[in-house]
Amino acid sequence: MIRDASFIGGTASRGSARAIRLNYSGGSSVFIGRGLGLHGDDRCKAGQDMSSQPPATGSLRWSGVSHRTLMAWRLLSATVLLVMGGIHLYLVFYGVGGLLGALFVLNAVGALVLAIAVIVLRGRLLSLATLLSLLFMVGTLFALVLALTVGLFGIHEVLSFKLVPTTLVVESIGTIILAVTVALVLRTPRAP
Repeated sequence: MIRDASFIGGTASRGSARAIRLNYSGGSSVFIGRGLGLHGDDRCKAGQDMSSQPPATGSLRWSGVSHRTLMAWRLLSATVLLVMGGIHLYLVFYGVGGLLGALFVLNAVGALVLAIAVIVLRGRLLSLATLLSLLFMVGTLFALVLALTVGLFGIHEVLSFKLVPTTLVVESIGTIILAVTVALVLRTPRAP
């Protein structure tokens, strides 16, 4: 069963083409199409062994995101989460207490857990971790914007308070970084 397939390559002859799609079990499925504009003279039917076919010449290749690129974005995402959590933990030590201080400590712990998850997890759990990290970052940014404008839990924040402008920048950039990471993770084919 093909759940998440990528276009790997193709060859064509006299107006027909084959496109190879990998499935989860490591096998391949071949589809014959018309008018794809690829070159070669091989034809292969679904289920035929691909090792008996010559390699596609001049084929298109797209197999997702490279491992290095994905790992770089994951490290960047974890770093942004840790910076955001570190800012909140610093503010607790700086003197923020009460309900806001407790929420900041929870934010720092959540950021640490999610940063570790983004680095360590694989497959579907990585998708879940990156998506939760994005929602966490957006929620934290939204809470700060609410506190700056209309107030949140009776707390009204001012832009001149220590690290508020820095936090706005970090969380805004973090939201973009995590959104890109989520997109890349979801585009990457997963092993079973």
